[in-house]
Formats: sequence, structure tokens, C-alpha cells
Amino acid sequence: MSNATTMDGTPGGAHAAVQQAPLLEVNGLSVYFDTPRGAVRSVDDISFTLSRGRTLGVVGESGSGKSVTSKAIMGLLPRSGRRIEGSIVYDGKELTSYRDAEYRSLWGTDMAMVFQDPMTSLNPVMKIGRQITESLQLNLGMDRQTAKDSAIGLLSAVKIPAPEKRFNEYPGQLSGGMRQRVVIAVALACGPKLLFADEPTTALDVTVQAQILDLLAEQQRDRFMAMVLVTHDLGVVAGRADEIAVMYAGRIVERASTRSLFGRMKHPYTEALLKSIPKLSSASHTRLDAIGGSPPNLIDPPAGCAFAARCAYAQPRCVEERPPLVADPADPSHLYACFYPVDSAHAAGVRAEAAAHGELVNAHPGLEAFPQTPPPFDPSTMHGGTN
Repeated sequence: MSNATTMDGTPGGAHAAVQQAPLLEVNGLSVYFDTPRGAVRSVDDISFTLSRGRTLGVVGESGSGKSVTSKAIMGLLPRSGRRIEGSIVYDGKELTSYRDAEYRSLWGTDMAMVFQDPMTSLNPVMKIGRQITESLQLNLGMDRQTAKDSAIGLLSAVKIPAPEKRFNEYPGQLSGGMRQRVVIAVALACGPKLLFADEPTTALDVTVQAQILDLLAEQQRDRFMAMVLVTHDLGVVAGRADEIAVMYAGRIVERASTRSLFGRMKHPYTEALLKSIPKLSSASHTRLDAIGGSPPNLIDPPAGCAFAARCAYAQPRCVEERPPLVADPADPSHLYACFYPVDSAHAAGVRAEAAAHGELVNAHPGLEAFPQTPPPFDPSTMHGGTN
């Protein structure tokens, strides 16, 4: 069966008709965590859809709500001390009312996750083979020998050399890249329709990162899965996602097809993320255009735009009023939340002035003074983070 793609990068051929029906529909999702200092709104009214065979890239710095979004959809958040609002519809089923036992029936066979650190997601005292065959026997009812044969086939599929030998080894005997391949094999074992890859290359060197990302893309195409690729690096999703959602302070601030987002970038935070990436074409010792300041306090968020205090284009209106998510008139599917987008005359003027003085745009907020707020609270110490 052909995996050909159309000119805009979307899957073509026999699968094209199937992809039109969303596998996952998220509407108005908000996630709150209760803390001694108040409720943290880690995810703030986000919405998106995802069809089989498609990849959604979710991008943002640490604390933006990326990982909490994935875990909320999969039902992996703690039951106590948190509240979820909105709707999560998977394959026609509303998941927000699901109990743990109902979620467990979906894990592995319907949805799975590749976590950031393979050393914490693999059991260090259990052989690799057993960690794969366990889910095959439990979820698919395979006998011991059939499960072993399938596990060795999975290890081979994720390009682990000598899979028969690795089957009987422990995670500590493998390199970081090999361990991450094992995690991918575990996630793919039962043939899920939806795969979450949560910063799957964070702890790996650059060469291995590319291999793991290529492997995920290959397996996604072969299995016609929907995939959510979570990362802090726009460069990672540039050639690997059909659509990109940029998150900041728990909110989606820009969402568009990959081509539209890079071709007609709108939100200053998206631009700042892209500018902060080192470029091979830059001269040695070129100063990085890092984003100044810190994310806002999510216990007491600002009344206006959450990025205003760090934005080079911010104006008084940005502090006083929260910008809604609006559509680009040139592309209604391209949504952004900004009063002074990157392609506005005001933003162009700020960039021209910064260039004239030899300054970096990201390092200088547009407004000199903002109301002082307490240091941002990090709920990761209580509830596993808000990445």
C-alpha cells in the first residue's frame, strides 16, 4: 500500500479518505492543580483535532503545559488535587468521564506514550523482553512463545541489532539511544492508533536524536497512527509534523499547518522560539537571541497577554486585555492570539529599530515596566510538572 504524500505534505493514496474523520477531538480543555498557594491552571482552554496518519507537533518551553495536555488525554494525571474541564473525544468516546479501569482498557491497544527518559520508564530489574511480552500477553492474549516472537520482531522493527540477544538483557546494558528504541517498541507492541511522543530525544545526542525521530516517523507511516510530538524545539517538528500548536503559559497561542506557520509566522512567541535556535550559518561566537524574562505565575496569571512582559512588540493594550485566538484572513485554519502579530507594521518597525542599533529583539521587552508578580510557582514538585 502506498504511503505517498501530496504536495502539501499530507498522506495520499488509499489512506486519504480515512484521515478526514478525527480520531481525537479536544475542545476547551483546561487542567487545574490544587496547591497550598492556590489553583494552578496548567492547561488553559485549548482545542484541536487529530486524524489517523497525521502528526501534531506541540511546541513550547518548560512549563507551557505540553506534557500535562498529553497526560490528561491519556488519563495519566493523579486523581487527587486536580480538576479537568472541557471535552476529550477519542474515536467517538468521551474520555473525561472515564475511570481508571476504563482508561486501562485503552492503554497499549488504542493509545500509548513514549516518555522523555527511558531509564525512568523502563524497569531496571526486568529483562527487556519481558517488558514487551507483558503487554502482548495481557492485552492481546498471546501465549508465551508467540509473544516472544512478536517482541523480537518489534526489536528488529525499531532497528535494534541482534534482537534475540537484547531480548534477554537488562536496560542498564544498553546505550541511551538503544533504551529509547526499546521504549518505542514497548509503546508500539499492541498496535495503538494514537501515539504520544513526549520529548522523546531530550537526553540523546544530536545524531541519535535524528535516528529516533526518523524511526518514529517511519513507524507512524507504516502503522497509520495519529501522533502527538511534544518538544521545546521548533526545529524538531519543522519537517515531521503536519500541524503545529505553539503553547505558552498553558494556552495555545498559535496553531497552523507546518507550512503556514513557518511561511507566515504570526505570534511573537513563535518567532522568539525560532530565533533562539542556534544556526549553522552564524559566525562563531555569535550571541544567541535568547528570550528574556520568565514565564508568568500561573496561580495569579496576568489579566492581559501572558507573553506581554517578555515581548518586544508589547503595547499597553497587551497588558490590559487578553488577545483572543483569531484566524488569519489569508488562511482561516491559521489561528493566533496576538494584537500586534509578527507581520504587523508595528512589529516591523520594532525590528528595524533594533537592527539599526545592533540589538537582539528577544532580549528587550517592548514595555519598560510591568506590574511585579511573585516568582512563578513550579507545580512539578507536587504533580509531575506542567511541561
